[in-house]
Amino acid sequence: MDKALTKLGSSWISTKAKTEISHITDDLSSLSNTVEEKAKLFINKLKGKSQKGLPDLLREYNLPPGLFPRNITCYEFDASKGKLIVYLSSPCEVCFKDSSIVRYANRVKGTLSKGKLTVVDGMKSKVLVWVKVTTVAVESYKSDKVWFTTTAGVKKSRPKDAYLMPREAVKVEEF
Repeated sequence: MDKALTKLGSSWISTKAKTEISHITDDLSSLSNTVEEKAKLFINKLKGKSQKGLPDLLREYNLPPGLFPRNITCYEFDASKGKLIVYLSSPCEVCFKDSSIVRYANRVKGTLSKGKLTVVDGMKSKVLVWVKVTTVAVESYKSDKVWFTTTAGVKKSRPKDAYLMPREAVKVEEF
């Protein structure tokens, strides 16, 4: 009986240790990415290449400027490929003016083109349950709707004016 309890206890401790080490590794990776991105921004500023704010970039591509939270760490945009990567310090969520909720991972990636953010990775929306967002689109410059398409094939329209101002995000435990 003692051997069984000892084996069970050591298995439990081993599992807990692996979980904690995994969390520490994730935290270090997030910190490393944040430091790397801040260094890139600093070097670009030293070179005289200042990057416009993310809300300005989104506005330029006819997407609502408040699509991402106010407290992003930084972002990268490769205009030649349309690749956008937005970095956040931790997974978080935002409740927008229309009561819709969007959750963001530490890093959100997608392809930015006029009126669309496609091939999105790292964004979820609550539609009864949390579902991954694959596309965010505005049909035309004068449109008053933002369309969210999810992996479940659900296409949901929301009022564009709910996403006009970047909002403060609330940290969540996991994406």
